Amino acid sequence: ADANGKSVRHVVLVLSGKGGVGKSTITTELALALRQAGKRVGILDVDLCGPSIPRMLSVGRPDVHQCDSGWVPVYTDAQKSLALMSIGFLLEDPDEAIVWRGPKKTALIGQFVSDVAWGELDVLLVDTPPGTSDEHLAVLENLKKHRVDGAVLVTTPQAVSTGDVRREITFCNKTGVRILGIIENMSGFVCPHCSECSNIFSKGGGEELAKLTGSVFLGSVPLDPLLSASVEEGKDFTQLFPNSATFSVISKISQTLLNSLQTA
Repeated sequence: ADANGKSVRHVVLVLSGKGGVGKSTITTELALALRQAGKRVGILDVDLCGPSIPRMLSVGRPDVHQCDSGWVPVYTDAQKSLALMSIGFLLEDPDEAIVWRGPKKTALIGQFVSDVAWGELDVLLVDTPPGTSDEHLAVLENLKKHRVDGAVLVTTPQAVSTGDVRREITFCNKTGVRILGIIENMSGFVCPHCSECSNIFSKGGGEELAKLTGSVFLGSVPLDPLLSASVEEGKDFTQLFPNSATFSVISKISQTLLNSLQTA
């Protein structure tokens, strides 16, 4: 429980070995699927290099307020069932983050992670920066008070990306973070006209990797251009999401995730 006695039941890190694998999209989709399943969800967006989740959930750049127990997250709906706190909200200029280096960055992340007044949440998803750097360690250290349940690793079908994820696996093992499973994103392309799914890249990288490392393979999420377009245009992704090809896959993944969190 945090300072005001409210609690975050489960904390899940979303990790990827490199940028460009759609980690923030997966985080957002998982959050929406969990919300559809009646859960109260929070997203902590720690990706300094380009916090894209605020745009996906069309919250723009709200003024963030502080209460006694820390930053007050921004709610995306009247029921307050989806809360978002993005490091992007705290930057004067969204483009300034790139120039930050080392200790200053790590300190900001640390303070940011530990000072959000989440209230009661079933699941908090943490969208981390890509890679396995000091930033990750800062996130982990400062989430300690919440007890991190584990991590979901996002990869793409190509072997290169799965190689990057191996490093993430080593990182999890070293830091004692339980691997809740691997998601293969951009697995095939859903035709916007006929909903046929074709594989552009090689397939099964994520599944192979899960086998190799004894991790759970959570599923393959196709590239869904209609959904991607809705994100890019800042349309209400949340409304379009339940009707997308991605939805059933992500729903299944979020169900598996909930089950493994309960057995944690």
